[in-house]
Amino acid sequence: MIQKKITIKDIARKANVSIATVSNVLNNKGRVSTKTANKIKQIIEQDGYTPNLSARSLKNKNSHLLSVIVPYLHKGEFQDKPYFWQVITGIESGARNENFHVMLTGISDDENLSFIEERHLDGIIVIGIDKNSNLLEKIINLNKPCVFMDSYLDDEKLYQVHSNDRLGGYLGTKHLISLGYNKIILISGITGKIKKQSGVDYQRYLGYRQALAEARIPYSDQLVFEEGQTMVNGYYSAQKILGCLDDNTAIFVLSDIGAMGLIRGLNELGVTVPTDISVMGYDDIFYTNYMVPSLTTIKQDIFNKGQKAIDLLLAQIKGNSLEERKISLPVELRIRESTIKRSR
Repeated sequence: MIQKKITIKDIARKANVSIATVSNVLNNKGRVSTKTANKIKQIIEQDGYTPNLSARSLKNKNSHLLSVIVPYLHKGEFQDKPYFWQVITGIESGARNENFHVMLTGISDDENLSFIEERHLDGIIVIGIDKNSNLLEKIINLNKPCVFMDSYLDDEKLYQVHSNDRLGGYLGTKHLISLGYNKIILISGITGKIKKQSGVDYQRYLGYRQALAEARIPYSDQLVFEEGQTMVNGYYSAQKILGCLDDNTAIFVLSDIGAMGLIRGLNELGVTVPTDISVMGYDDIFYTNYMVPSLTTIKQDIFNKGQKAIDLLLAQIKGNSLEERKISLPVELRIRESTIKRSR
């Protein structure tokens, strides 16, 4: 037999109070005596009452539903990017504390955004949108509370969160140079981002260029490859860079997952890391320390980045004033086994 769902009317009847009084207790507002409030809360707990969020959202025009939008993320790609797992864990943690739920949405540049209004979303977090994208203007025109992560947008009015990516690119390149290498291959995470001069990869590329210039090492376009976003891409990039390798070469991959694939690909081609060549990654995702060899990388606090983004978003939803609209988080070099001093 299906048990009847407990309603707010049932709670009011058992407590011998009005529905409005129960509603005030549920929403923590209005004047209700401590004795009455405790009585209502006890009945709610005993009966296992849960509010009807759909009805509440229709009344208050507040769904308690947020969306994390990832432009250009195609179906099936999410599981190949542990970075997103950690970011969304940080976002979801902060959202859950405020009784918000989070949905992940991958969309293309020309996709319709009607689902945002149809689902009565209270706010959105956009990860890695291109500043020249048609999608950017569509999102801004929604006039919804919004935070842009890893996007580097010019509009100072927009709320943004990113790490110090330029410093990360600089620190990684400088580390490899300090080991005695003067030929540094750079493998970026997202195809075309460097050429479009936008996003995190472009900032890391600028740091790479800065470190080369300080060391008076000539820059070469032939050493910059744009295809290391996934483990599979990193794996196949090993074949493409094989002809560039010599005793002076080290490799900086702008994502850990790409570096992991590259190391496997190099190993199958008879190139051993770090004995034959040093390789480092970027992000410090949770299992880089358990690889063999463990991966030298640039650490960014991915979980904290997600938490900062949700804090900015919830502040907008609540109508709180914010002086700081752009947050830049620190990065640091983590030296492990995949890079060693050049011995030749």
